[in-house]
Amino acid sequence: MIQYVHMFSEGDRDQKDLLGGKGANLAEMVKLGLPVPPGFTITTEACRAYLTEGRVPPEVRVEVTQRLRDVEDLIGRTLGDSEEPLLLSVRSGAKFSMPGMMETVLNVGLNDDTVHSLASFAGDERFAWDSYRRLIQMFGKTVLDIDSERFSDVLDAHKEEAGVQADVDLTADHLKAVVAEFKQIVLDETGNPFPQTPRRQVDMAIEAVFRSWNTERAQLYRRRERIADDLGTAVNVQAMVFGNLGETSGTGVCFTRDPSSGHSGVYGDYLPNAQGEDVVAGIRNTLALTDLEERDAGAYKELRAAMRRLETHYRDLCDIEFTIERGKLWMLQTRVGKRTAGAAFRIATQLVDEALITMDEALERVTGEQLSQLLFPQFDREAERTLIATGMGASPGAAVGAVAFDNASAEAKQAEGNSVILVRRETSPEDLPGMIAAAGILTARGGKTSHAAVVARGMGKCAVVGAEDLVVDVASKEIRVGEHVVREGDTIAIDGKTGEVFLGDVHVVDSPVMTYISEGIEAARAISDGQETTELIEAVDRLLTHADARRRLKVRANADTGEDAQRARDRGAEGIGLCRTEHQFLGERRQQIERVVLAETDEERDAALAELLPAQIEDFAQLLSAMDGLPTTIRLIDPPLHEFLPDLTDLTVEVALAEERGESGPEVERARALRDAVRAIHESNPMLGLRGVRLGLKIPGLFGLQIRAIAEAVVRLREEGKDPQPEIMVPLIGSNRELVIVRAQAEEIIAEVAEAHNQAIDLPIGCMIELPRAALTANRIAQTADFFSFGTNDLTQTTWGFSRDDVETAFFPKYLENGVLTISPFETLDALGVGELVRIGVDKGRDTQPGLKTGVCGEHGGDPESIHFFNDAGLDYVSCSPFRVPVARLEAGRAVVLTDDVGTR
Repeated sequence: MIQYVHMFSEGDRDQKDLLGGKGANLAEMVKLGLPVPPGFTITTEACRAYLTEGRVPPEVRVEVTQRLRDVEDLIGRTLGDSEEPLLLSVRSGAKFSMPGMMETVLNVGLNDDTVHSLASFAGDERFAWDSYRRLIQMFGKTVLDIDSERFSDVLDAHKEEAGVQADVDLTADHLKAVVAEFKQIVLDETGNPFPQTPRRQVDMAIEAVFRSWNTERAQLYRRRERIADDLGTAVNVQAMVFGNLGETSGTGVCFTRDPSSGHSGVYGDYLPNAQGEDVVAGIRNTLALTDLEERDAGAYKELRAAMRRLETHYRDLCDIEFTIERGKLWMLQTRVGKRTAGAAFRIATQLVDEALITMDEALERVTGEQLSQLLFPQFDREAERTLIATGMGASPGAAVGAVAFDNASAEAKQAEGNSVILVRRETSPEDLPGMIAAAGILTARGGKTSHAAVVARGMGKCAVVGAEDLVVDVASKEIRVGEHVVREGDTIAIDGKTGEVFLGDVHVVDSPVMTYISEGIEAARAISDGQETTELIEAVDRLLTHADARRRLKVRANADTGEDAQRARDRGAEGIGLCRTEHQFLGERRQQIERVVLAETDEERDAALAELLPAQIEDFAQLLSAMDGLPTTIRLIDPPLHEFLPDLTDLTVEVALAEERGESGPEVERARALRDAVRAIHESNPMLGLRGVRLGLKIPGLFGLQIRAIAEAVVRLREEGKDPQPEIMVPLIGSNRELVIVRAQAEEIIAEVAEAHNQAIDLPIGCMIELPRAALTANRIAQTADFFSFGTNDLTQTTWGFSRDDVETAFFPKYLENGVLTISPFETLDALGVGELVRIGVDKGRDTQPGLKTGVCGEHGGDPESIHFFNDAGLDYVSCSPFRVPVARLEAGRAVVLTDDVGTR
């Protein structure tokens, strides 16, 4: 029989699949003996059953009753009791953190009777009525789906009438009036009075949490974070402890290290006389955690001891929620904390130096995506700028963009290709679409643990919070600060490290980490702006060096010119995995390709190709020189010819107009001939037509030109004392016979060049595997190929039947929305489908030729998740853009470490 409900004392942190992250960590804190209010977790299995059946399993209600009685016994209070009532919090808790995306209800158990009991028990009437109004407000919004603005408007009206600014300044009598109006809103909106039975409140709140798993914002967050839709959420039901029992009470969030910088110390926010949601909502600006020491030294000392114990136990940065109830510390939650990219690298190496983790574990703690964030530009320290405000730097980076005040505006501006800064008084989960669209986030309220800060750090977006000088007028769509007025659409710049807000554009420059990658650690240290930046550079160096030592995959780059190749080599590329030679036929050389296509005799075509030979030799000489001594895979011309020729419609119009005007002569004849030639090769779907090896076989001498140029470049560079290492790659192979024909031609040409220069030239000749048939018949193709390179862009197109140029805007958004796809298969390899073809190709190829070298040269070669797949599939190398080379190096090392880690469990 399935057990749906578990007391905290029954679980541990390894049960996140069952208990969710929050429940598993609460259970772990109980095991550690920390002061945790008693409670229980309703499992993710119950949620999945609810999502499948459309109702909470009846067994859950029975088990909740049993566990509720256990909680009542532990705390000595009873739900609905007329003297000492037990109040409960009902919170979500999925396996993976989804901050603010699902529902929470506090103070469950209050009604028109128990509010008086609570007032008597606490000796504080105002506290009791404040708790009651919070329950109705949260319950109304999250459980009954009432517009939250209806409650906010009532609260604001009472504050205005009372002449106060903050909720805490309302008296008990004010709050009684607020409660009466709140109850009337519930009756008006639902047709039913606010539920007065405490147990009914519990059951309704539990179901609301389950239901919130599939809210629009939760689904959007999961799609962005690539969290599976079928995991479900657990529900944690816990005895309430109260931070709003006066000035000796309060609530806070703290980190064992700074999540922005990684520095060890005392970091967090504290609000006296408040409940937990007040901190993350950013409605009131918080105190620093160090202020707690002055207010309550005993609770502060106990909290610091708990923080140290948790960090030592989890061996990582911990994010902790706590409440102090009249001087008594209660621990409400802990989890491994989200952090900025820079903090991730610093913390990982700090923990190594403190002997809490190994270098392999440190490598597991950072990601290629975090490294890529550190490569982005930052503001030029010497640039002119107009500072208008300073808040807290919550998530580093430099963001410049047009101001937007809401989701619709941010999404519209982003869709037009503009960079956007989302500006809010404070953000809430409803702002997630705008936050995703924005390059940066700016709020006037909140601290480093506010919703805006936590979500921005998780997304890797620049954020400045708590810029108190800003008056954000959403209705007028403007920001006022001092003498400055910034309207929607105006440009501002924010620095997520310093918290500075600038008017207008600010020039950006390379980051110190990018300087380190390109020029070395000493060059990066030279431009460092302080100890924190120097520590970051050194942390990246240590972890990237360790990744290089651990990885099995070689990392090459996609580069088409000597300049690109040198840039890739500077960033650690160990060769070129893809040179797209078609890029060398653009510009002035297009007309020469036209001559090849228009040639009416072999002699005319050979003459046109001969004119291209010197330029091609120079192209390859520059590329091979930059990659001296390293393998350089050169793909023979691949795209369809229409990409090098004028548009058929334009040519048709040009000829028709000339004929209408009665024009004649060589230019008109040339246009007519070109039109006829382009029309003759016109295809409905050119990406599946005359391209790649088919083009090479169709037009004699085209591949021969390139093969001869490669061989001649090798001769020239050898004479200069260099060691060129080209590899010739034939694209779009579907049949071994195609490769046999091209290889025979290539070997004949190479032999001619070798004989002419009295040199031995033996160049590897391989092919791309980018058609399903090629993967399925790889054992036959391996009889002829010296190497395979998987072209996963085309392999994805031909496996899925997707045209990349069309589908990403045509229907991918709907597919992502409906969960057909969790991410574009052109961004991250489809491991189940396309990946299976890669595995088949590798295995079959090596069945024929055990030592066959295999690599990948599509965009997936720089994608972190795909790199882990390629490592597991046994490829020898990945190739990616020069910018992604350091990311690929890091992830290739992590792939080995994570595989070893799984193998030892």
